[in-house]
Amino acid sequence: MDVDDQQKLKEILAGFQSKEWEGDVYRYMLADNSPERENVRGARWNPPQVAAIYTSLQRETAIAEVEYRLKLEPCSLRPDIRKTIYRIKIKITSLIDLSDDNSLKKVGIDREKLSNVDYSICQCVGGCIEWLEHDGLLVPSVRDEGTNLVIFPSNRKNNYLFEVVEEEEI
Repeated sequence: MDVDDQQKLKEILAGFQSKEWEGDVYRYMLADNSPERENVRGARWNPPQVAAIYTSLQRETAIAEVEYRLKLEPCSLRPDIRKTIYRIKIKITSLIDLSDDNSLKKVGIDREKLSNVDYSICQCVGGCIEWLEHDGLLVPSVRDEGTNLVIFPSNRKNNYLFEVVEEEEI
């Protein structure tokens, strides 16, 4: 995506109404990784060097996301590795909701682009959301029927809440 396209995308995203959001989310973590661990390597909704915390609104969605990723690994995990699902109370100040097809289409993403292994358009959207200083993004899961909440912790405000309320080894 060239500079002009990125500017147009920022203008489109700036037109979305942000809102506060509060609720429970789920995060599936391996080994002793903290549920607050940020992804800075890049993934579907964050380009490299843009910190993001991936969570899901449904427990099953969180599990489906990680289990899919694990199946892609060339080596299987040690059988004794700790797997933990966390339920986390979240409060964010500036959420952009792209969880429905119409919202995605406004930013140039259809279901095919959403599920593509080329994450460039989704990463550009996430990078623009972070650049516009929003701290959350709701998007549909590609691995399940549920919804994911991507948190951009660099934009958290004073009333930001990330509180683990339950953890379960699975």
